[in-house]
Amino acid sequence: MGAWDLLLAGLVILLGLCGVLLPGVPGSWLVWAGVLWWALKDPQPLAWAVLVGATVVLLLARAVRWALPTRRRRRDEAMRRLTAYGGAGAVLGFVLVPVLGAVPGFMGGIYLAERLRLGRHGEAKAALRTAMRSGGSDVLTELIACLLITGAWVGAVLAGG
Repeated sequence: MGAWDLLLAGLVILLGLCGVLLPGVPGSWLVWAGVLWWALKDPQPLAWAVLVGATVVLLLARAVRWALPTRRRRRDEAMRRLTAYGGAGAVLGFVLVPVLGAVPGFMGGIYLAERLRLGRHGEAKAALRTAMRSGGSDVLTELIACLLITGAWVGAVLAGG
């Protein structure tokens, strides 16, 4: 596989990771499409294993999201800010403490955003609970699945190259 194809597959996966945090963008499917493109361009057993694993992880994440109670998410400026802080915290947590760090990172990012906005611990904690109940758990589930897939892809690219 050429460097340009690898770079483009990586950009599609990165766009999918960002798309998870944006409403209306099929982020998880963009991540899967990037892995599919990579597996088709580099037909090695490891590439196909990552593609099958990505498919299973996305289907499990979809099942978990369907099992969670449905809530309507607000689409205002405050929700975009919370999503940005939560997403940055999840990525940072995922890098610092692989896989498990995404959950406290996501929640810590939302808490930080609310603490900066409201100024007090108790109010920020209550706002974090409200944010997680009103759609934050859906975003977190999808983001963890996409981070797992991206981590597996990066590991396979580094192992194969």
